Amino acid sequence: MQIQMLQSKIHRATVTDANLNYVGSITIDENLIKAANLKEFQKVEILDVNNGERFATYIIKGAKKGEICLNGAAARKVCVGDIVIIVSYAFMSDEEANTHKPTIVQVNSKNEIIN
Repeated sequence: MQIQMLQSKIHRATVTDANLNYVGSITIDENLIKAANLKEFQKVEILDVNNGERFATYIIKGAKKGEICLNGAAARKVCVGDIVIIVSYAFMSDEEANTHKPTIVQVNSKNEIIN
């Protein structure tokens, strides 16, 4: 049996930009991607604390420090300044799930890592 578990989370990041005229995705500061054990082009869910929106997209590496930019259609689901939680999941066996600990990255209002 395979169970879908939380793999990692960037907790309470601030949206720094929303670019409607892009093909799609979320651009995330490369340092945050590494800290959260994520991969470019990996599917993630975005949970907007301000408006309750929940949607899926994929990651693109960002060059700017602290960058969290929703692109394409996802740009319509957030506003710059919104607080979001970015989560990824992984499938694992029941045995793996019993010992699994997700990677949790907490950030401040400038998207700087605080844990």
